[in-house]
Amino acid sequence: MTTMPSSSAPTTETSRQALTFADLGLPETLERIVADLGFEIPTAIQTEAIPALLSGRDITGVAQTGTGKTAAFGLPLLASIDPQLRAVQALVLTPTRELAMQVAEAIESFAAHIPGLEVIAVYGGSPFLPQQRALTRGAQVVVGTPGRVIDHLERHTLHLDAVKFLVLDEADEMLRMGFAEDVDKIFGAAPAKRQVALFSATMPPGIRRVAAQHLTDPVEIAVSRQSSTVTSVRQTYAVVPFRHKAGALARVLAVSDADAAIVFVRTRGAAEEVGSALIERGISAAFISGDVAQGDREKIVERLRSGALDVLVATEVAARGLDVDRIGLVVNFDVPTEPEAYVHRIGRTGRAGRSGEALTFVTPSEQHRLRSIERLTRQKIEEIAIPSPADVSAHRVERLLTDVAARAELGRLDLYRTAIAEHLAANPDLDPLELLAVVAALAVGDRGPAPRTTHGDDLDDALSRATLAPDRGGDHNDRGPRSEGPRRTSHRPDGGMRYRVAVGHNDGAQPGAIVGALTNEGGLTGKDLGKIDIFPSFSIVEIPGGLTPDAFDRIGRARVAGRPLRIRVDEGPAPRTGHGASRPTGPGATPRSDRRPEPRSDSRDRFPRHSTAR
Repeated sequence: MTTMPSSSAPTTETSRQALTFADLGLPETLERIVADLGFEIPTAIQTEAIPALLSGRDITGVAQTGTGKTAAFGLPLLASIDPQLRAVQALVLTPTRELAMQVAEAIESFAAHIPGLEVIAVYGGSPFLPQQRALTRGAQVVVGTPGRVIDHLERHTLHLDAVKFLVLDEADEMLRMGFAEDVDKIFGAAPAKRQVALFSATMPPGIRRVAAQHLTDPVEIAVSRQSSTVTSVRQTYAVVPFRHKAGALARVLAVSDADAAIVFVRTRGAAEEVGSALIERGISAAFISGDVAQGDREKIVERLRSGALDVLVATEVAARGLDVDRIGLVVNFDVPTEPEAYVHRIGRTGRAGRSGEALTFVTPSEQHRLRSIERLTRQKIEEIAIPSPADVSAHRVERLLTDVAARAELGRLDLYRTAIAEHLAANPDLDPLELLAVVAALAVGDRGPAPRTTHGDDLDDALSRATLAPDRGGDHNDRGPRSEGPRRTSHRPDGGMRYRVAVGHNDGAQPGAIVGALTNEGGLTGKDLGKIDIFPSFSIVEIPGGLTPDAFDRIGRARVAGRPLRIRVDEGPAPRTGHGASRPTGPGATPRSDRRPEPRSDSRDRFPRHSTAR
């Protein structure tokens, strides 16, 4: 195994800073794409991995998240593809569906100037037929999770005969989730003559075994993350349960004095969903993702720059190169999976000598990600409270009253004076101050107290209970294996959700298999999960951030040890007695996979149609 020097060495760092992407030997088409994306200086992993992969070598990249790994393997991967050959030529394996979508979107952006090249993401929880059709059309690059890749292999809808480039991304996370046998099976289905890139945050014995078995004389590259500081931006966070993020975002935007804001989300689907929700609420918003054509993207950005647009919802990939001085607020709708991505995102504000503010929504279980960001930025992130409905109304009234003097100078108020005088004359007991208060309330959209929800909890209930889960200790990136034994779990004081799945010891269920099903089908990461307690005929899983309706349905249809999970909300000790489980009641309690949790029956329950912040 050939070892490359660490980027922490002075000689390597000096040479890396002197290099540009033009020095790495990329084909001209890819150089043009890199320039269009705004890439200038390659990161340490890119400097060392790209030339090695272009020369045909296998590599192991020992690097933390946030070091530019996707471009490090994505650009050489594309250089190996023959766009004229309509067959799968490259396969990227990722541990989660979320990462599969992100990697596929990034590779698509790298392939912008390569006609005829198609990238497809395959993962559990999404319809099988569209994936099959894309494979039949001859997609050349497949990015997927091990479970769904094996599904396609077994159904003969995916053929690896023409594969010449294999990537194993976040290998340590993949093995921790129990995918070792799946990885071996997939690699065994690929040609013996192929190029392999393996990336991992750590290099435990299990990863070394995989490298020894599937890689040929690999170049071993080890890099470290560079520390970053952001001093011109006030950094804050708020603990918000997942299902209430949209409502919390609307309130934050309602009280912000920033000229413009950008809201970052992880996936293109989230960009459309969140952007549409803001538009429904009467907010001047638009969204961009990798699906938006370049011409349309430029028009949207110009509207943001000119003041015709106030809020832009974007994925990390789509926002590359975005430079708009008006942006005074950055909201991370999701905590970035890579701490460096956080620094990159919040750098969109506080420009041109201005101050800016960055707010990150954190679900109760994401303390590890928050602490990783603080270590990188060397700054403590301040916790703030989401504005209440009273805060929103007070802010709107304040802005309304600041316009009074200017409006009075313009005149033409006789009509209103007459109407008010007539109303007071007709209602002699009405206090003029009371009348002004009601008119002000109506002017800012306050129609009075709304009835409290009868299903589940509303935003204020949830926020009152939402706190960060205790930090379990250790670095997020030092991913140790989960315990294989049963672990006790209990209701959490912070409102974390517990779910019951219909597999247990008697079915041969193992923690790794349950974690794999939840992450692949539910769009979660391993760190989004709490404790798992396995009993003879069922298991209890803690998911502090809760589940979306779609994730609930997908997980309900998933199988572990050959049995459907049939997930439902756990109701506490009753199901653990010897008398069987009582019939579930309340939101999300039904075990039937064709029914969604009641209070979140579709996306519009999370994004109600009204213009006032609730």
